[in-house]
Amino acid sequence: MENLVLLSKIFITSIYTITLLLLCSFGIHRYYLSHIFLKFKNQIPKPKGRFSKLPVVTIQLPIYNEMHVVERIISSVCEIDYPIELLEIQVLDDSTDKTKEIAKAIVNKYRSLGFQIYYIHRDNREGFKAGALREGIKRSKGEFIAIFDSDFIPPSGFLKKTIDFFTDPQVGMVQVRWGHLNLNYSTLTRAQSILLDGHFLIEQASRFYGGMFFNFNGTAGVLRKDCIESSGGWQHDTLTEDLDLSYRAQMKGWRLVYLKDLVAKAELPVDMNAFKSQQHRWAKGGIQTAKKLLLRILNTKEISKRNKIEAAFHLLGNFSYPLLLLLLLLMLPMAYLWRSYGWENVILLNLIAISAGTLSFVRFYFLALKEANKDNWRKYVKYIPLSMAIGTGLAINNSIAVFEALIGKSSDFRRTPKFAVTTKGDNWRKSSYVSSKEPTSLIELAFGLIFIVQTFYAVFMGFIGWIPFLIIIQIGFIYNSILSIIHGSRKGTL
Repeated sequence: MENLVLLSKIFITSIYTITLLLLCSFGIHRYYLSHIFLKFKNQIPKPKGRFSKLPVVTIQLPIYNEMHVVERIISSVCEIDYPIELLEIQVLDDSTDKTKEIAKAIVNKYRSLGFQIYYIHRDNREGFKAGALREGIKRSKGEFIAIFDSDFIPPSGFLKKTIDFFTDPQVGMVQVRWGHLNLNYSTLTRAQSILLDGHFLIEQASRFYGGMFFNFNGTAGVLRKDCIESSGGWQHDTLTEDLDLSYRAQMKGWRLVYLKDLVAKAELPVDMNAFKSQQHRWAKGGIQTAKKLLLRILNTKEISKRNKIEAAFHLLGNFSYPLLLLLLLLMLPMAYLWRSYGWENVILLNLIAISAGTLSFVRFYFLALKEANKDNWRKYVKYIPLSMAIGTGLAINNSIAVFEALIGKSSDFRRTPKFAVTTKGDNWRKSSYVSSKEPTSLIELAFGLIFIVQTFYAVFMGFIGWIPFLIIIQIGFIYNSILSIIHGSRKGTL
């Protein structure tokens, strides 16, 4: 019996150690990306040449039930500084509500002003966004395709600052950075902005500067039509059709350009349930893309070892959520186990490893915050702990997404509703688009309460070093849960 107990303890310890090492590898990877960013951040990409005659560009606006923002996106695209005779605009509307009437009216208005703007409606959502984009390409005139989701407001100089990069025949896509229209709307939007800025300012820029694969983000970018078609076109067997196409294009030899200093602003989700749904879709789609492409990438001799390693970190990054969940559940039981054996030094080493991993993310988001907000960064630095807490609180939501992708569970493309919310006075809570609360909310609340108990337990056992981590964890789960319940309880109709 004693041998069985000992073997069980060794097994649990091994699982915990492997989980901790894997999570630490993601932390080390953040240090690596931060290093590349600091080394190259002042480099500004320049196009190889200039078009002597500007090409025709088709702008695609995929829309589904976006009555609050559809007029804004169409109007802002029509204000882009580009010769009107060389600009084609497609409103790809799969809507089932009165968005259809609003979109048709605004399209007719701009057609009467001389714009080549077309309203394209499908009676079904086959392929979701990928299907709409594919349908639009069949009818497009442009050699280049610009895409904007409905919540974006592109800068007027967007095309003139991106199109000349395509004078290089190897360039297949140009992606610009996302900005935030409603950064200061709420605590949630401020915290989200830091998470997104980490991706767009550090991850995307570092992969581009380092000559590694990175992804088109599905909006606020321009693609060469030949790049799309030669890479297999838009496919809908993953929930992240943009990530999928990006990797297929780069495997074909196309080069992507990232412009971190050109910003297209968009709305951040103001509804916690919408935010969690968005994160679920991105996490699930990322693992689906890994299942689809990663082995091909690893087995392709023409792809460098460095690119293969980075692709693995990128496409498998969402595995950090179930690993984090497992670590959190084992953390204090393992500390108790080690202490009962008199392994205080092991507890200390464990705490150092977790601290180093946590600090890598603090540094990562601090760099992004400073770069995004320049002289105003001190105003937002206090939101870094909350951003990390919210990220931790997504562990259940995103772990479910990872496991759904692994077992091949299919799901619809759930778009993130937009409310045209840009200032604190804007009201969204009575909109019919308000999401009902996510089913993970009560589980998150239970986890938050469990970690409150574990915090008291840590104090009682003298594990003082664990307390800062436990506080961040419990805040993340409780904040995400309570806000989901509050936002979900205010569903109404227009």
